[in-house]
Amino acid sequence: MNSLLLVEDDPALSSYLAEALQQEGYQITCADSRPAALSVSPQPTLAIVDLGLPPAASRTTEGLLLIDALLARAPNTKIVVLTGQDEESSAFEAVRRGAFDFLTKPASLGKIKAALERAQLFLNQEKKLEAVGESRIQITARLADGPKEASSAVEEQLVRSTLANCNGNVAEAARQLGLAREHLYYYIKKYGIQLERSPGMNE
Repeated sequence: MNSLLLVEDDPALSSYLAEALQQEGYQITCADSRPAALSVSPQPTLAIVDLGLPPAASRTTEGLLLIDALLARAPNTKIVVLTGQDEESSAFEAVRRGAFDFLTKPASLGKIKAALERAQLFLNQEKKLEAVGESRIQITARLADGPKEASSAVEEQLVRSTLANCNGNVAEAARQLGLAREHLYYYIKKYGIQLERSPGMNE
């Protein structure tokens, strides 16, 4: 069963989507705000995020910050964005920050299911890449910042993604990256990465 984080502050819509998607085989965790979503652990790698969340439900600020936070924790997370506010500019910013797909409200259940199926397909293929020692990296870089900044962004995402895939196990992540464990700790400190390990997980 695929785990799905559903972030929606409209109780009626959240309840409807949760029930409908559970029937499609998803294990749903609901949240109605950015703090509630970020308290979910472990974080599902599939998410539906409404951009208009409290305390600023009329703006997209909270939803965009949530996208940043979810992807910082697990860069391979596939986020399907829902919003009814200023669709074109919202879509641009959400995609720039790493959202996988974008749907405008009211979105039909069929469109939501199709977006999730595409996202799950990408996740499945990325797992196959991981199994052969490859990682798919996606970044948005400002050209004016130059190649050095772009390289740092790739470096950070690779470290974050590998740690997330290893459930925070530093020893295993270091092995996969071909690094000594102390060198991986250097990158963890450099990028301010907070380790979220499963209970009983050895480093």
